[in-house]
Amino acid sequence: MTGGEQLAVLAAGLGSGVLTSTVGVASLLSFPVLVALGIPPVVANASNTVGLIPAGLSGSFGYRSELREHPLVTRAVLACCAVGAVLGAVLLLALPASAFEAVVPWLILFACLLVGAQPWISRWLRRHHDESNPVSPRLSMSPATTGFAALTGVYGGYFGAGSGVMMVAVLGLGTDLELRVVNALKTLAVLAGNLVAGAIFLVAADLHWEAILLLATGSVVGGYAGARMGRLLPPAFFRLAVVTAGIVAAALML
Repeated sequence: MTGGEQLAVLAAGLGSGVLTSTVGVASLLSFPVLVALGIPPVVANASNTVGLIPAGLSGSFGYRSELREHPLVTRAVLACCAVGAVLGAVLLLALPASAFEAVVPWLILFACLLVGAQPWISRWLRRHHDESNPVSPRLSMSPATTGFAALTGVYGGYFGAGSGVMMVAVLGLGTDLELRVVNALKTLAVLAGNLVAGAIFLVAADLHWEAILLLATGSVVGGYAGARMGRLLPPAFFRLAVVTAGIVAAALML
């Protein structure tokens, strides 16, 4: 790579790190940059996944106070996504990519719809709840929410793009946690998926190590900076940003 190309990849890593800890669609920025520089798409995809692992680590560290607020939920999300990502990685090796590619954009668009409509859905559910049995805040994951979180982990290990948006939808509808906590849990979920997929790519895929090192350098800074910004985002703005980013990602895939 030339000096200018190295700078472009470094900047892409920085921006993707911020996106990892905020709206959760980091590959929307970094993957196209790698392909534009002439790296083959399969190599770029694997290198991008490995190079963005530091973003998830630094982002989760930046959100450490939020992750400590509900330790049981944090452990449940980490376990669900790690185990689910293992299954997703197995499917990645066993199934052709075309088996999932056609439905992925629609899954992301559906998740965007749920994220955007979550306040209205929650109010509707409370209105129709039995008034003799007052609703208490849902600060833990129900079996259904746990199951959907595990499915999101499977998706993260198999494909990954937009998995952060899906996790925001799952936790936003399945719990009453504050959005800043949901954002922290989403960042941890993305990290779990990237770690599993990255471990497989280290063994079984061709990698562009110069790109990985540049992405990792930028993303570790961006991930932590994104966590600092993410906890300050007003809920309405955060929801709008997630929906917008998800729609853009789905449109590019279509």
